[in-house]
Amino acid sequence: MGNLLKVLTYNDLEQGPNFFLDFEHAQPTEAETAVWNQVNAVLEEAQTILAELQSYTGAGLEIREAIQNPNDLQLQEKAWNAVCPLVAKLKRFYEFSLRLENALRSLLEALTSPPYAPTQHLEREQALAKQFAEILHFTLTFDEFKMTNPAIQNDFSYYRRTLSRNRINNLQLDAETDVNNEMANRMSLFYAEATPMLKTLSNATTKFVSENKTLPIEDTTDCLSTMACVCRVMLETPEYRSRFTNTETLLFCMRVMVGVIILYDHVHPVGAFAKTSKIDMKGCIKVLKDQPSTSTEGLLNALRYTTRHLNDDTTSKQIRALLQ
Repeated sequence: MGNLLKVLTYNDLEQGPNFFLDFEHAQPTEAETAVWNQVNAVLEEAQTILAELQSYTGAGLEIREAIQNPNDLQLQEKAWNAVCPLVAKLKRFYEFSLRLENALRSLLEALTSPPYAPTQHLEREQALAKQFAEILHFTLTFDEFKMTNPAIQNDFSYYRRTLSRNRINNLQLDAETDVNNEMANRMSLFYAEATPMLKTLSNATTKFVSENKTLPIEDTTDCLSTMACVCRVMLETPEYRSRFTNTETLLFCMRVMVGVIILYDHVHPVGAFAKTSKIDMKGCIKVLKDQPSTSTEGLLNALRYTTRHLNDDTTSKQIRALLQ
């Protein structure tokens, strides 16, 4: 395979196969095209979503003035007019999470379907593996932006309180931006999560496993553990890191590695931290800790707070100590 190189110098082969995946230049083969096109349509929107989220400033000033002057109808209307377009954005973000869920499902189906093993799929279908990585990269980036922006929760809470008080009955939003109670309830559950996009992917992966009774769970978890191994080896091997032509690819690899670890931990019965795990957690954590903390603290926190099995009895004290 031209784009995929065995890492022959790496000795710890017990941790699974080791590949160099060309995250920068992989192109779809004819067999990958149908799924690739479907997923690409979603990924093309992802950058717009991230840009809108990163520039989200909120309506804090207008909301504070409205709350401090409850009898000033002009200020109430000003706050409402400021919040409504922001809530319309939050609705788009939520609806995008549903599209992302469907895209992930298509990729999981393609990368785990018989007769090939997951490792063979990753060898043969690098463009789909790259898209899977891009979904994880988007997910962790989105959640980092969301966690550091309290205006999102504040704006949405104000919107819901205003709806429930029914104070502005005379103002009608157009159909495109209207968020009724049912939609508001679904959005509320989404934004209540510290990492809403990651929760969406975790639930989607778990659902994929439970609905595909004839597909061994190992096919899905092996796909995830192989991807984690790929990223770890590329990050810790100078020869392969030097092949990245874009400096952003380093952070991309770290985000993807953490994303697949979290998905593995949610789907696998004993999780990513047990001795029987196919993911070298010590190696993965060490790779993160070897990078500047400004790049990795959010990723280490994701491992600390969004995994399911870190605090299980099967997790070694050494791994827990590494994440303290």
